[in-house]
Amino acid sequence: MLAASAIAQRAAAPAEITIAASARAKQPGELVVLTLTMPASLGAPRVRAFDRAALPFQIDPATWRVLVGIDLDTAPGTYPVAIDAGASSTAVHKTYSLVVGPKKFATRKLTVDENFVNPPANMQERISRESARLAELWQHSTPSKLWNGPFVRPVPQEANSAFGTRSIFNGQPRSAHSGADFLSPAGTPIKAPNAGQVVLAEELYYSGNTVIIDHGLGLYSLFAHLSAIDVRTGVAVATGDVVGKVGATGRVTGPHLHWMVRVGGARVDPLGVLALLGK
Repeated sequence: MLAASAIAQRAAAPAEITIAASARAKQPGELVVLTLTMPASLGAPRVRAFDRAALPFQIDPATWRVLVGIDLDTAPGTYPVAIDAGASSTAVHKTYSLVVGPKKFATRKLTVDENFVNPPANMQERISRESARLAELWQHSTPSKLWNGPFVRPVPQEANSAFGTRSIFNGQPRSAHSGADFLSPAGTPIKAPNAGQVVLAEELYYSGNTVIIDHGLGLYSLFAHLSAIDVRTGVAVATGDVVGKVGATGRVTGPHLHWMVRVGGARVDPLGVLALLGK
């Protein structure tokens, strides 16, 4: 039989949080899935990574997961992921050290309409307005998990352009390629990779006909260059619902689907999302 002092010590033992990480790689543009195991009595954990909140979702009473995106432009180094749980009297703190390694991205040279490299003056106000609108949109994801089940490919074709490629348009360096391109024929139906709410469905200057789905908890899908949009802003979509058709609108060299994913504001490779959250 345990002595009374031993029983008291066991009762006073602090609650623990254990952390397991899954990722294709811990490099710029990758998704990291953290699994947190802790006493159910602590309630929902609070997580911060890269100086922004990351919203966990519950798997069972003692298990939570949180998606942490390593942005495309993140420098190599060690970044703390702060995890807190419990009320003030029972608060538990844990820090996970996320070591981000270097990654070398390829360079591609493309020839496009000059108006999409050096836009005319009368387009500048529109471009600035759309950029500000997107930046604001990424900040207001639904604070609950809308996706369910595994993520699926939006089109059957393979990706033919690597995420993160440094782009040179008409001989001029421009921003890195922040999505994956699929060389799908014009008119190919584009399916929602998972459930969510459509938060934008319209034509934008650079991305042409564009659809953005909020999957909740800071996770977004953006589909660009569509020939047709088959949904409207505000509607809910389920996995596999057709949201539009492949096209060649905006800054393109030909028909294809551009799929971009944001996780907590970070630009991550959609193929990494399929690898970790897919079937």
